[in-house]
Order: sequence, then C-alpha cells, then structure tokens
Amino acid sequence: MSSEYLTHLWKDLKSGLKWICFGLICGAVIGAVSAVFANLIVLVTGIRTTHGWLIFLLPLAGLGIIFYYHILGADRPRGTNLVLDSIRNNESVPVKMAPLIIVSTVITHLFGGSVGREGAALQVGGSLGYGIGHLLHFHKEDRRRMIMCGMAASFSALFGTPLAATMLAMEITTVGIMYHSALLPCVVASLTAHFVAEALGAGEMSMIVESVPEFTPMHFLMTAVFAICCAMVSVLFCVAMHKVKHQMADRFKNPYIRVLVSGILVVIMTMLVGDQTYNGTGSAIISACIKDSSFHIAPYGFLLKILFTAVTLSGGYQGGEIVPSLFIGATFGNACAHIFGLDPALAAAIGMTCVFCGVTNCPIASLMIAFEMFGFKPAPFFMAAVAMTYLFSGNYGIYASQKIHFSKFDPAVIDENTH
Repeated sequence: MSSEYLTHLWKDLKSGLKWICFGLICGAVIGAVSAVFANLIVLVTGIRTTHGWLIFLLPLAGLGIIFYYHILGADRPRGTNLVLDSIRNNESVPVKMAPLIIVSTVITHLFGGSVGREGAALQVGGSLGYGIGHLLHFHKEDRRRMIMCGMAASFSALFGTPLAATMLAMEITTVGIMYHSALLPCVVASLTAHFVAEALGAGEMSMIVESVPEFTPMHFLMTAVFAICCAMVSVLFCVAMHKVKHQMADRFKNPYIRVLVSGILVVIMTMLVGDQTYNGTGSAIISACIKDSSFHIAPYGFLLKILFTAVTLSGGYQGGEIVPSLFIGATFGNACAHIFGLDPALAAAIGMTCVFCGVTNCPIASLMIAFEMFGFKPAPFFMAAVAMTYLFSGNYGIYASQKIHFSKFDPAVIDENTH
C-alpha cells in the first residue's frame, strides 16, 4: 500500500467515525422525539374517533394554530420547503421549527384535519439534526448532511422504513442528484431511530402482500397502464394542492380568516360525507385496502381525500401530504383493481407506491418503501410501476422548493422547480 493511500484511509476513517457518532446521537434523540410524536398522533386520533363532535371545533383549533405560530415569530411558515431549500443552499434550519410543527400537527389531527405526519418527520428531523450539529460545533459546510441525517432519522422512526428513509433524505431535494456524501450518517441515524422508535412502542406500517401472481408479459402491460393512471392521479393531487392553496391565499389575505374558512369547509364536507373516513391520516383505510380482501371504498374516494387534504393544508393547518398520498393511491388501486385484472391488495400496494413516487419524484425511495412495507415478492410489479410513474408524472411535485435538475426524459439539465 502506498503512503498516499494510507493517508487518505486515515482521513476517511476519522471522518467516518465523526459521522457515525453523529448518526448515533441524531438517531437516538430524533428517534425518541419522533416516537413520542407518533404515539401522540395515535392517542389524539383515538380520542377524535371516540368523540366525533370534536370535528366541529376544527375552525377554532385553526385559529389557535395561527396564533401559536404568530407568538413564536413564524407568521409565514414554509415548512418542508424551507428544509429542502436549506439542504440545497447549505443553510441553517430554525430549531424552533420542531416544537412548532409537533404541536400544530397534533392539534390538527385531534380536531379532524385531513393531513399526514411525515411533514413533521421532515421538518422535525431537519431542524433537530441541524440543532444537534450546532451544539456539537460542526462546521457550516456540514449543514447539508446534518439536516439530511435528521430527516432520515425522523422518517424512519415514524414509518418504520429505514431503507426508504435513507434514500428519501438523499433524493428528495434535487431530482436527478443524490447526495451520496450523506449515505453513512443517514444509514446510521435511520437504523438507530428505527430501533429507538420500536423500543418506545411506535407502530410500523408494514403490510405484507401475500397474494402475488407470476409476473407475465400481460401483467407487465396492465401494471404499466395502471401506473400511468396513477401518475395522472399524482399530478392531479399536486395541482389541487398548489391551486387551492393559492386561491385561498388570494381570496383571504388575513391568515385567521383563511384558517377559519378552511376549517368550516372541512366540517361541511365531513357532514356531507356522513362520516370521518377522509379526516385524519386515514391509516385504517390504508390498512384495510391491503389486509381485507372484502374491503371496498367508493370509486371516487381518492378524489375526496385530495379535496379534504388540499382544503385543510391551504388554510394553515399543519401536517404532511405523503400519508394522504398513500391513502389516495391505496383507494384508487382498490377501486380500479378489477379493471386491470389485479388482486385488490396488490393493486392498492402498487397504487400507494406509484402516487408516492409521483408526488415526491423519488423513485429509489419509492421502491425501498414498497419493499419494506409490502415485501419483496411483488418486486417486479413495483419496479415496472415506479419506472412508468416516474416518467409520466412530469415535473410536478407536492413540494414547490423541490428542484428538477435533470430531465426525466433525457440527460439534459433543466434546473427548474416542480409545478
């Protein structure tokens, strides 16, 4: 071995040890915080389903959320978009974002807002990852990895998918670019957070699909067509999210009036539906689509979830879009299974994977989350579906700050934000 190689090896070992230690600390702390947050979401969801009348207090809860953000100096919250911009520009993330998003998301779930929890995962993880690195006196050039490490830890703790969490943190900021320098700390933090969350009783979303036919050319064709349909659904979700948000902001400049109108609309829609199927995360519906072969939901159920989520988040309520995207994909797959000759559970799993891919533009993370949630048996179906969805979902995404660096169709650089 040359002395030059040994010098580089020693330098890499020191750097690796530094990031392993950071990953362990980050994973332990953020894993514990995220597990407590996950258990709180389960608790308040149970309270809301037991006491259905709480939905009528959603408008008042919204006023409380806006006031809470105001007194903490965050009148214009940018949420996950701020985290994505911070990674790309190697900037800091306010540590106060963690308590802001945790409290406001729990309140939104308690009173029936139609949101997910991963918005908290990415924001809590990003802010706490940066905060831990700052306390440890890490250099400014380490900010990007600190934030991604925290994101991976929190997503892993909340979803029980450490592989997907690692890939998502490295992949989501800029489409076409993977931040491989963050691989080691993200892996360590993701796995550590996963084990900590398990120990603290945070649930997982594992739903193994058992009924999987042999993957034939006909199945490839039907899966490809179904994936294109899912891509269009994901585009519809992204467009609805952005359009409704802009319309609400234009029509109601005052944030208190905006959140009040949004909350009242959600209450009215809930009363028209007749139950709270489309409120909260909808995890029970997602699980039923995979585990209960006799379960059926209205063919337009995925459209209602799009509407409920868009109206909720446009008003200023806090939460995430990814779990709603899984609900949308699962219910769309459940409704269309017989059309494409697929088992309902398999169609729901493919639908979830495809819509997740379409709204996040993260094909590798999409495959990983499919394998971890549904098992490797349907792998050929997932691979074909993700490839088609990624191609046909265009330059749309739920996060406006996500940048499309390389075209999905050719090696050309386009360097534009998602629509």
